[in-house]
Amino acid sequence: MLQTIKNIYYLGLKEIISLCRDWLMLILIVYAFSFAVITASKSQPDSINHATIAVVDEDQSQLSRALTDSFMPPMFIPAKQITRPEIDPAMDQGKYTFVVVFPPSFQKDVLAGKHPEIQVNVDATRMTQAFNGSGYIQQIIDQEIAKFIKKKLSSSPAEYVIRNRFNPNLTQAWFTSIVQLVNNITMLAIILTGAALIKERENGTLEHLLVMPVTSFEIMASKVWSMMLVVLLATAGSMYFVIKMYLGIPIEGSVPLFLLGVALHLFAATSLGIFLACMSQNMPQLGMLLILVFMPMQMLSGGNTPRESMPVWVQKVMMIAPTTHFVSFSQSILFRGAGIEVVWKPFLWLLVIGSILFLISLRSFRRSIA
Repeated sequence: MLQTIKNIYYLGLKEIISLCRDWLMLILIVYAFSFAVITASKSQPDSINHATIAVVDEDQSQLSRALTDSFMPPMFIPAKQITRPEIDPAMDQGKYTFVVVFPPSFQKDVLAGKHPEIQVNVDATRMTQAFNGSGYIQQIIDQEIAKFIKKKLSSSPAEYVIRNRFNPNLTQAWFTSIVQLVNNITMLAIILTGAALIKERENGTLEHLLVMPVTSFEIMASKVWSMMLVVLLATAGSMYFVIKMYLGIPIEGSVPLFLLGVALHLFAATSLGIFLACMSQNMPQLGMLLILVFMPMQMLSGGNTPRESMPVWVQKVMMIAPTTHFVSFSQSILFRGAGIEVVWKPFLWLLVIGSILFLISLRSFRRSIA
């Protein structure tokens, strides 16, 4: 037993040393846990940021001025006052993405219940901002008008209050950076273990191991623990230096508890990487299998779309995927501050799934080297 532990330990050190000599893999690890996370947090496909807007205020009333002042950063650059003849030339030159026109007697008509029209001119060539910005403008105008009418008429029977839990300002970077990190953990765990096995097979060093007094279990276990350690350290560094320090994203829950769950998930993911490597003859085949396996796991795990919105049979099938439980406890711990009393079920699922994947991969590995 002691000799088995020693063999697994030293074979794992060999894997780490081999990885340190592979500059391409090192660059991939650094990129996946730093620049990829930062890029995901900075890109805002579902929101707008510093959109240019102008206002034609033909009413010059208290309500129209309040609406003009409501277009504030970071969504919009402070609105600039222009005249109606300036609309077409300014939009032709691309100066403004949005131009809002308040008609004469706007406030008077609103208080009289006449439903005056507000014209919103949109530069549709800026597709993302045009599509999302129109909705934001409508929402802002509706809220400000409702607030103004309530203050003037005091006719509202109830007060409508919205409280956003866990992300008060609906800051998208808080969500996208964590989701990107979670996806990269799974991807790197599969790639590193699979590539380590295929690289040894292509270089002929696997045959050297087979003539040594080591078993297939020791060889596979060494690859699993060494790659688990590499990805776990990279995850911890990304959480502290990139997410907390550089991006300034608050983490609600316990980071050590999250890393414990990451270790359980890596046990399953690295075992899956060994299995895919046994099914592949070379790196291109591994890459194709990775796309076929990782992409559905990523899209159906609940990270980007809630599982409740998926068909029931998809929800049941995805319960056997480790990423489903990984995403579940990651969001619970990092977003909601959940403790072990909440996430013990995903932890147990990952332990069971990881053990089954390890046994299946070990059997495949023994067959591949027989």
